[in-house]
Amino acid sequence: MSGKVIRFISNRLIGLSVVVSLILVNIQCQRSGRHEIVVYSSSMDGDRLTKLSDLSFTSDKESALAEIKIDEGTSFQKIEGFGATFNEAGMVCLNSLNAEMKDSVLKMLFDSESGAGYTLMKSPVAACDYASAGPWYTYNDTPGDTSMGHFTIERDLGPNGLVTYIKAASKFGSFGIESPMDFAPDWMYFGLKIGEKHIKPEYYRALARYYSKYLQAYASKGITINYLNLFNEADNPHYSNVTYKAMGEMIKNFVVPQLRADGLSTKIQLGETCTRPEAFEKFPPVLNDPDVRKHISSLTSHGYDWDKFSKLTELHNLYPDIPIWQTEVCYGMDMCVPPGGLVKCPVYEFSDGEFWGNMIMNDMKNWVSGWIYWNMILDQDGGPWLISPIHGDPDPNRQHCVVIIDRNTRQVTYTGLYYYLAHFSKFVRPGAVRINCTGGSSQLNFAAFLNSDGSIVLNVINNGDETDGKISWNNKMVVQKFKAHSITTVMWKRSIAES
Repeated sequence: MSGKVIRFISNRLIGLSVVVSLILVNIQCQRSGRHEIVVYSSSMDGDRLTKLSDLSFTSDKESALAEIKIDEGTSFQKIEGFGATFNEAGMVCLNSLNAEMKDSVLKMLFDSESGAGYTLMKSPVAACDYASAGPWYTYNDTPGDTSMGHFTIERDLGPNGLVTYIKAASKFGSFGIESPMDFAPDWMYFGLKIGEKHIKPEYYRALARYYSKYLQAYASKGITINYLNLFNEADNPHYSNVTYKAMGEMIKNFVVPQLRADGLSTKIQLGETCTRPEAFEKFPPVLNDPDVRKHISSLTSHGYDWDKFSKLTELHNLYPDIPIWQTEVCYGMDMCVPPGGLVKCPVYEFSDGEFWGNMIMNDMKNWVSGWIYWNMILDQDGGPWLISPIHGDPDPNRQHCVVIIDRNTRQVTYTGLYYYLAHFSKFVRPGAVRINCTGGSSQLNFAAFLNSDGSIVLNVINNGDETDGKISWNNKMVVQKFKAHSITTVMWKRSIAES
């Protein structure tokens, strides 16, 4: 055999040996659990749900870095989901786009792979301030029709209607729906002046039929309303003045018996308060009646106090068996103004997302199980809005939203709110539980969750300059860089502890 042949064979064997060695190293890396951590970031420097380089745990070591310790052995509330609200205004904006663009927006909101994967939504019962496709309406505006013979959801079936909107969204994901009501039909009230907007007791039974008809009508169109919430922001001047005591009476003596008689198993919620402190004040007197409490599936509060998160922990401590949801909050130039005020509405800058991300995080850390923003889609003017002052719906009423659609230019903007909320909705799935998570630093706001598939999700908001942090779990550690003014999702499977 010639020297050339021998050298050729030798080189081939060496090359083969290198390939085999690389394969063995790769197998060894897989077996040792390398690259078992995936990381996503949205940040001021341009990340938008961007997948960063995978990481690997190493044995735990001492470090001077801020340390976040994860302990899934201690768990807290079960997560129901995250999302926003279906209103006619959103469908009006979507209908300004062509079919392809419309589907793209809905996919970005509801698809769990390529989008935010919303799983918990709100859909009002008849008109609210963003029922923008026409004038004020209810499902039965025929005075005295207690049998509900004239009940109809015809408007909701139109091109801008809520049924149309919900069915369009359901092509891209599945989600639960809770439905509150601003106003019953006008004829059921003593009057429409402030202080008169109480339901006449003789119409309690008719109102129960009204709710039942609504649930059945939506079901007939293939839409399940999972949760019925009798009144939105009641016992206040702007909407129905109905008291929580009256709602309790309606629930136990009229609404639940009517729904059960009609074969409905819809879960009941006890009104939506304007603020967290209001929830702590107004729910207990009603929930202390066991005949009401046994029917309440969850407690729902809005976030218009902006920062009184601990009131929800106090509420949880009173009723640890009843989940708490945050079911509405938004900016409004003319009514819903946070501390420091607003320059404009809607807000296009990504930096605004940090405000909302911290609100979501702080609600989660105070026992919130479901988190729902108000308007999902609005236009460049923060509208369109419905005008009906007698029903508490003024003009103007510019508000902020998750997605802005410029109805003139057809430009679509995914706001900072969209991305910060998506880090929760996309990665923390229904059935997850919040788990113990301690340490960190003053500029890092964080919480951890265990999904039902065994994946652990750590969401970290960095409210300051770029910094490194040490994540400790199960006697392992990893160092992660948190970009300036960002939200970072760090995710791994609990099963790697066994590898």
